[in-house]
Amino acid sequence: MSTTLRLATFNVENLFARWRFREGVDPATANTRGWVVEQTQFEELGVDEKAITGAAVREIRADVVALQEVENVDTLKHFRANALGGRSAYPYVAGVDGNDPRLIDVAVLSKLPITRIRSHQHLMDPGSPTATLFSRDCLEVDVEVRESESKSTTVTLFVNHFKSMMGGRLETRGKRLRQATRVKELVTGRFGSASPGDHPFVVLGDLNDYLGPDGSSGIDGLVEWDQVENVVTRLPETDQWTHFFKGGNEYRQLDYLLPSASLAAASDESAPEILRKGMPLRATRYTGPRFPGVGTDKPKASDHCPVVMALTVV
Repeated sequence: MSTTLRLATFNVENLFARWRFREGVDPATANTRGWVVEQTQFEELGVDEKAITGAAVREIRADVVALQEVENVDTLKHFRANALGGRSAYPYVAGVDGNDPRLIDVAVLSKLPITRIRSHQHLMDPGSPTATLFSRDCLEVDVEVRESESKSTTVTLFVNHFKSMMGGRLETRGKRLRQATRVKELVTGRFGSASPGDHPFVVLGDLNDYLGPDGSSGIDGLVEWDQVENVVTRLPETDQWTHFFKGGNEYRQLDYLLPSASLAAASDESAPEILRKGMPLRATRYTGPRFPGVGTDKPKASDHCPVVMALTVV
């Protein structure tokens, strides 16, 4: 017997709870009762963008969504309530406040039971012993995929958001290389070093780098590891991009679904989907339909595209 797990990854770009004082309000005197603030003195930022982000999440129809750039679980639950239809849409939430000083964390929304959560944010960086290794976290999440009343399979997710290329791709490569190496070690630590790909797991998220050329990438060793498959390569090469960077007019794959070799083999008739309807109009390579309200730069769902695939779990 087998069943299907529709799994997605999506960098939702600054899913924050941020507020701006209304015109004429003095921030220094507005808060007159401790941390209780009159609602009428504030307006929420990013309301239009959150609505389009919600449309993108609904459109991909995923059973489980790994998210990047979420401020915290409370913000995610508020987003779920306002943009996704409430708890009934995704009853299970996983998230742990991570290392990023900007408060952009990784998290998971799931229709299926989450049975185990483990954070790895405490791991130290061997290249800089006073710093933590993971820019946000490598969040290890077990999801129960039920085939019948009497049989279920645990699929383990390793949710990542690697070091950005800000400051230069080559200059920041070392950090991503160490992060990618450690993710492989976490997988083998969980499933053994002989044939970890025989087990049902997925490494996924925004790895903030693209493959090659000439050893310039920090993530090749993970993405091209023979224990996983970069399933986006099942698409035509011109359709593999998941992110648009306007500064260099670059269309790249930065977002990855890397199912274990066994999961990928069982899903050999499936291909991923990359949803671009929430991309800003400036991403002109995409000429298909967009969600209502998408602007030239803002509002938009994100500067990343959600990637989703139906995986066969046996």
